[in-house]
Amino acid sequence: MKEMGAVNTLEKRKNKGGNALKRNPVIPYVLIMAFGLALIFFLSVKGIGDAKEVAKEKEHPKQTETASSEKFDPESFAKKTCVTCHGNNLQGGAGPNLHGIGKKLPKDKIKDVLRNGTSGGMPAGLVEEDHIDEMADWVSKLK
Repeated sequence: MKEMGAVNTLEKRKNKGGNALKRNPVIPYVLIMAFGLALIFFLSVKGIGDAKEVAKEKEHPKQTETASSEKFDPESFAKKTCVTCHGNNLQGGAGPNLHGIGKKLPKDKIKDVLRNGTSGGMPAGLVEEDHIDEMADWVSKLK
């Protein structure tokens, strides 16, 4: 009998000091709801700050990378833009080989392709209108 009494006392102690989450099944849901509300509040406050920053940017827009005062360099432009399709040395890849293209196409046709693209995959408008002449000259001289 003493053994039974000791076991019962031990079980009572476990139940008294037990986890509150196990005793009341509503507590986890209340905690999740409180966390969600806190998250919504935090994101709302952050959004207000971001909106003010966006408004400031609209008032004072940042200058673009290619300002009109900078000199256009066709070779560096090609290294940034054209190598994606025409390969590292512009000798072909997804796009055709550009070396010797000046012998195959007149400069006006090269300008047209730079300006309007092709149906085969060359996108239009990669080169700004102000720099098409310089780019066409450079491409036509590739050997």
